[in-house]
Amino acid sequence: MARRLRSNLPDGYFHVTARGVAGEHVYLDDDDRRTFLAILAAALTRTRLEVHALCLMGTHYHLVLDGLVRDLSRVLHRVNGTHAQAFNARHGRFGHLFADRFSARAIESEEHLVEACRYVVLNPVRAGLVDSPAEWPWSRSRYGFDVA
Repeated sequence: MARRLRSNLPDGYFHVTARGVAGEHVYLDDDDRRTFLAILAAALTRTRLEVHALCLMGTHYHLVLDGLVRDLSRVLHRVNGTHAQAFNARHGRFGHLFADRFSARAIESEEHLVEACRYVVLNPVRAGLVDSPAEWPWSRSRYGFDVA
């Protein structure tokens, strides 16, 4: 089944993910994650997109964003491209860092928004990296970490 065109997504809330090519890591350490967050923050200043939740894992990231669909591709293209360049330069590698294009799904209700944020912050718990979402320094949610 073909993917829904992003231009057909409604403005509003989005659950966005991007994965490393062939399951490779897109962050090797905390410096890589700090760099990614700085790149994301800089890209967001030029838009009305707002972050409601995020989680940076090793091989992928999740974002829950609110804003205009036209800003989504522009921002994520910049973020993924700039992060890949910085990552490749820092680690002496070349080529693609992210597999395919990022995935964006529309969030269609308040309940869906809360569930998406819960899903995002529980990612490191489900992966067995921490016992509680609050223990993972690379995730946050406007709804807090009390998601049990």
